[in-house]
Amino acid sequence: MTYFRSKLFLKYMGSYLFILLLPLICLTVLIYHNAVSNLRSEIEQSRLAQLTQAKVIIDGRMKELGEIASRISYDKRLTPYRVHDPITSGEAIAALDQYKATSSIIGEIYLYFHKDEKIYSSQGLNDYEVFAHHTSFRNWDKDTLFENLNSVKYPTMRPADIVSKPNGRQESMLAYLNPITPNNPNPHGTVMYLIQEEELASLIDSILGNYQGLTYILDNEGRVLIDNHQGEALAADEAAVLFRNLSPGIDERSLNGKDHSIVTVKSDKNGWTYMTAMPSAQFFGSVVHVRSIILMLFTLVVIAGIGIALFMARMQYVPISKLVDLAASKSKSNREAEAARTSPGNELDRIGSALREYSSRVDLQEPFARNHVLSLLLKHGHAQSLTPELQEAFNLRFERDRHVVLVIGWASEDTDRIRTRRQLTKLLDQLELPDLSAHGYGVELPQLDQLGLIVSYDPSPGADEFAHLRQIAEAVLYRLQASFDMVPIMGVGTGYASPDQINQSFIEACSAFELRQEPGQAAITYFEKLSHAPDQAFWIPGSLLLKLSQSLKLGSYDVTSHIIQTAVADMQSAEISALLKRCISFDLLNTILKTASELGFHRIAQEIPPNLMRSPSPEELERALLHLAAQICSQVEKHLQKEEQSVIDRIAAYIDANYADMNLSLESVALEFGISPSHVSRSFKEKRGVNFVHYVWHKRMEQVKHRLETTSEPLKDIIVKVGYVDTPNFIRKFKKETGLTPGQYRKQFAPHGTSDAGDELEEA
Repeated sequence: MTYFRSKLFLKYMGSYLFILLLPLICLTVLIYHNAVSNLRSEIEQSRLAQLTQAKVIIDGRMKELGEIASRISYDKRLTPYRVHDPITSGEAIAALDQYKATSSIIGEIYLYFHKDEKIYSSQGLNDYEVFAHHTSFRNWDKDTLFENLNSVKYPTMRPADIVSKPNGRQESMLAYLNPITPNNPNPHGTVMYLIQEEELASLIDSILGNYQGLTYILDNEGRVLIDNHQGEALAADEAAVLFRNLSPGIDERSLNGKDHSIVTVKSDKNGWTYMTAMPSAQFFGSVVHVRSIILMLFTLVVIAGIGIALFMARMQYVPISKLVDLAASKSKSNREAEAARTSPGNELDRIGSALREYSSRVDLQEPFARNHVLSLLLKHGHAQSLTPELQEAFNLRFERDRHVVLVIGWASEDTDRIRTRRQLTKLLDQLELPDLSAHGYGVELPQLDQLGLIVSYDPSPGADEFAHLRQIAEAVLYRLQASFDMVPIMGVGTGYASPDQINQSFIEACSAFELRQEPGQAAITYFEKLSHAPDQAFWIPGSLLLKLSQSLKLGSYDVTSHIIQTAVADMQSAEISALLKRCISFDLLNTILKTASELGFHRIAQEIPPNLMRSPSPEELERALLHLAAQICSQVEKHLQKEEQSVIDRIAAYIDANYADMNLSLESVALEFGISPSHVSRSFKEKRGVNFVHYVWHKRMEQVKHRLETTSEPLKDIIVKVGYVDTPNFIRKFKKETGLTPGQYRKQFAPHGTSDAGDELEEA
């Protein structure tokens, strides 16, 4: 597949596999770990219960030995007198043999009386020296043994030690010393039991079962009494670490470089500690079956995941591939387009380059786009159509309580009208009046010497709203006079509560601007004050008729229909006679007909319904007036479009004739035709399908190509002749568009295939 040639596609594949496998691996590990942990917990709890059982049994055996020692101390056959008596000593020996037989863990039992030179056992009577000679301990010399036999006051277990027997055998045995009489602070003798370590170890093994690990029994001083290990042993230093700070319960430690689970139980009878240390690997051996099932499921899911990842990567890559093709198709160079389609692994870079190029174009067009949005707002209202994203992009806010439009004209002595307009536009672009709780946005109007200003403001609580509006208008007038050598003239509309009514305020401002007084002086004309003029109609306010006329002239059917509907509704609600209502309705009709006549639409009177001259119903009157208004607005729109098309055609012809002029610019053309630069830019793009700058560049490029193909003029001269002054920049743009340098283009397309050496030098 060709997809696998793309690094981006492979990255998508890898990312989806990573997204799939990461949680899958984590889930598998979690399930496996939980299985092992649960099994481990069960084994440890079972081991803890078994070890507790072993502790109970061994504690019971130790208790039995204590009870045997107690019975010996009270046995009359084993009194010092009878033991020493040659006649009764045989009974004493037999009695000891009987006591030995009562416990299976006793390897041998000895009875010793303090300060005595003799020691007695189930085997007979021996001198202590003879006993020490035939029964010797590797780590317990005879003197220490003798001292312990005479001084022990509490039951004491000696750690397992190698004991040499008279027959030469060596066994690992424990010595358990019990003073007699038990619990007597001044005992008179000691019963010593020799217990084979294997007896206790086998007892523990029988309870714990078959396992690999270590088993220890420690006395209350922490000494190891029994060390039983299966499969492994523990070094002395590691044993010391293991026993240090060991507490009852279940713990985990590292022994011999391996993780071990340590189960510890402590006896409350004699203070002994019972401990097992089991390798953690044992637990994993018990879940081999579970692991096999998990691995099988994991493999199946991975195979399915690869298929899903391939499908999803393809689904994600297809739109990007289409974007790459789109970006390549928009390239001016066929060679660049083909390279963009065939070069692998750089899709996002190519899209990024295209976006940066388009972004730079957008940045250039943003002021015009913003002005276009505001112009549509002046013409149609409908501020709710401005999405939050669009308002944020153009930094527009209409959250205040009132909205009004000001139309500003000026008479300036400055001959550079474009520069003056540009400075005014910059001043009014984002106008802030914090003292009056107002901010405004400047709008370029089609007329070269007029600007619009949309102001949003919050009226002062309890104050006259018109007075607040007057302060705003005067503040704007003051800023204009303070910043420029000009005589500003302003028409101010009515402040409305909704930004959707900005178009009505704009028409009112236009009406006020047209009826301004004292045109030679700075003046502000308020639409709200026009109704007080003496020459206006009496029944319908003159300002309303003036607004109706102005809205028809601008072709704004939305405002016109609103005025007619409002006027008819007010007239019908008034308590006047039907004859008077009919007379008043003629004011509306006359205003419409008069405006149509001023616009040159003389045949509009033919659209008047015959019944309108009689006694129409309010609905018929409204419907007829709206029909006339729609006809006028439609013709105004057509006239404006036709006039605009004519102007754009003349502008295009002007560019065709003057493209070689280095001073040719959007502003110079706007000044030449008396139209605002913003209006020229927007209209040119709409009518010609290409913006002004590209049109000029295209004309110059075509001329350069023609001269390269037909003449041998130096490249620098050609560029200057077409009105371009930056030669290196032109060469870069030329190569980007054609894929060739001008010299290469001349070599390829000139009739004789020759090039001027100066061209190559300049291009280098």
